[in-house]
Amino acid sequence: MMRVQFRDLGMIDYKSAWDLQEKLLIANVAVKTAARSADRFLDPAAIDTVHHLLFCEHPPVYTLGKSGDLSHILISDKEMEERGIVFFHTNRGGDITFHGPGQVVGYPILDLEKYYTDIGKYLRNLEEVMILVMSEYGLKGERSRGETGVWIDPGIKGRERKICAMGVRCSRWITMHGFAFNVNTDLEYFGHIIPCGIEHKSVTSLQKELGRSMDMDEVREKLKRRFEEVFTCSLDTILG
Repeated sequence: MMRVQFRDLGMIDYKSAWDLQEKLLIANVAVKTAARSADRFLDPAAIDTVHHLLFCEHPPVYTLGKSGDLSHILISDKEMEERGIVFFHTNRGGDITFHGPGQVVGYPILDLEKYYTDIGKYLRNLEEVMILVMSEYGLKGERSRGETGVWIDPGIKGRERKICAMGVRCSRWITMHGFAFNVNTDLEYFGHIIPCGIEHKSVTSLQKELGRSMDMDEVREKLKRRFEEVFTCSLDTILG
């Protein structure tokens, strides 16, 4: 069973969380590079890379993936400043999305060579974590063909709504970035962008679907347990 170091960063600004992810990724890449320099055929299981999972919430921020389209931001820089929203052009995949309070953001830094070298499978497994958590609340989370993330009613035209966005980066099979699961998120922020660059489809949250404010700690615990289940791992909580 894999061991994964888990940290809940609480409310943290986007750049600080990004910097931490980069630090953890770079450390793992350095370990892997040194090990392979000594023995290029070394079994990945014998390389001392460390798996991490970070949870957090961010103050309001729009982030654009490396291949995203700036035209999918529908408000000006001045309007963003007036609304207290910051913006980052990131190195993850995907297009424009929003992070803010009431959303569980998860950043797995995993060495996929110890799992499988398949980014598509990795994304499907991240989606499965959300789908399983939603099922505990009586909601049917689904995948939408050709699109990442988790949806409700993706096959019913006019009713498609996204509840979890995803975007990842991978270097030497070490992952970073991850998922944003809308729990009590203020969905009005999505009205100023074309979320994930997908027009004519809406965004939703657990709160909106269930008609009540959700216990964030409860949702985080469910996400942790389902992550352990899907990724066949044990989370070791790191404080501080």
